[in-house]
This record gives sequence, C-alpha cells and structure tokens, in this order.
Amino acid sequence: MNEQPASPAPGDLAGAAAHSARSGPSRPVVLVPACNRVLGGHPFHVVGRKYVDAVRLAGALPLVVPHAGPDELDDWLALADGVLLTGSPSNVHPRHFGEPVRDASLPLDPERDDWTLPLVRRVLARGMPTLAICRGAQEVNVALGGTLHQAVHEVDGPAGRHHDHRADDDDPIEVQYGPAHTIRTVAGGLLARIVGDGPITVNSLHGQAVARLAPGLRAEAHAPDGVVEAFSAPDAPGFNLCVQWHPEWRAADNPVSMKLFGAFGSALRDWQCTRRRAPPEG
Repeated sequence: MNEQPASPAPGDLAGAAAHSARSGPSRPVVLVPACNRVLGGHPFHVVGRKYVDAVRLAGALPLVVPHAGPDELDDWLALADGVLLTGSPSNVHPRHFGEPVRDASLPLDPERDDWTLPLVRRVLARGMPTLAICRGAQEVNVALGGTLHQAVHEVDGPAGRHHDHRADDDDPIEVQYGPAHTIRTVAGGLLARIVGDGPITVNSLHGQAVARLAPGLRAEAHAPDGVVEAFSAPDAPGFNLCVQWHPEWRAADNPVSMKLFGAFGSALRDWQCTRRRAPPEG
C-alpha cells in the first residue's frame, strides 16, 4: 500500500510562499497596463503586441494588467520589477489637467486614466523602473501635475506654429511608423547618456504633447519645433524615462530602440536582484 506524503505544516507553507516570492521567475516581470475597448459589443482589455514584444526584447516577462482598483495596486506591484506605460489611440482626459474637452471626437479611455495616474505616482515613489511611451509619457506628466496640448498642431511654439506630429491614417503602417523628424537630446541628461548627444531620427504619431512639464520633471529631448520629446523625473529614486515617439516599433532593427530597451532591461535586473535580497516582510 502506497503511503501518502505528509501535508506540510502551516509554517512550512508560509516559508515556502516567502521563498517563492523572493526567488520568483528568472526574468524580471514588467506590468503593462491594458487599454479598454469595446469589440463586437463586449468590453475587452487590449495591449498592442509590439509593446509585449519590446518587453521581451528587454529580457523581461510582460504581465498585461486589466483595469485595477486603488486597493489592488500594491498587490500588482508586489508581482513586478518594473512598469511599461504604452501608447494608445486614446488620450488622457483633459479634466485631469483642468481643461474641458475641446474636440468631441478626441478618443479617450477614462478607465485607463483612473488607475494609471495613481500607478505613476506609486511606482516613481518606490523607484521601480519605468518606461513610458507616447500616451504613457503624457500620463506621467499629467499624474505629476503637468498639462498637455490637446492638439499640438494648433498651438504656437517658440519658433511659430508647432508641426503636425500626427501620422496619416491612410498611409501604410510602415509609413506611419517611419522616420518623421529628428530630435536633439539634452546634454548631460539620462537619454543622452543612453543614446548619445547627437540628433536622432524618430517616428511621430501623436496629436497631444506636453504643454507644461510637471514640477520635478526634466526635459531630455526636443523636436525642432520645441515640442518636448522625452523627459524624466531625476529626483525619483530609480530609472524612469518618458518618450513621445514609439521606440517599440520594430525595435530589434533600430539601434536607438535597442539602447533604450537595453537600459530598461538593465534597470529591471538591478531592481529584481535588490528585491530578492530584501528580507521577507512579517
């Protein structure tokens, strides 16, 4: 007669759980907040595959996260080593920076706003590695008290009317995400340390843009018309970088994108090692 293995004592289970939490997967885990869409009359959470692929390119595991309530944020963050805030066809609702909606056709995703804005403040305070792209970058600015141009092409900048940074939806996708303009990095900044001081060429697919940077944020790059194309929170305790263009597009074929995701991946691994060395709580 075969003997059944003895059940572990409750204390053993607690110890095993603590060990599992400390050891975790071999690769860092990155939270990727989802957008909200209605497809065929049903609500869905969706994330573009190019963002998931870019997380893997950084050497990490993507964890797509649905809409989360305030009481869930810490539980989600306990699973992760970093956050990637994605771009989206939608925009941050202007009410979050004290303005009415100026164009009724402006695509919005208030459910995403409701939890990504608090998430931004939480992850930056913790020093958790954060990379924010397009809408994600705008979320960071708004979450920390900055404002946005709702239609940057309708606004005058330091050198006159800003350029139209939108892509033509009628163009093939390869053209939409193709090279659009150069940007110049700010000397001595984080982005310049990652990609170099010279001008770089980026794509451009955004209608909104930073109007006023939030207190504590620093510009890392500008477009020729003065639009802020990248920024960071230098006083936050960990790696964070926000970019207005889309480095995730065919990132493996783009040397600048590879440097960006390489830096993100390095920060993720550093965080993961530190987290695993931390003593268990309780």
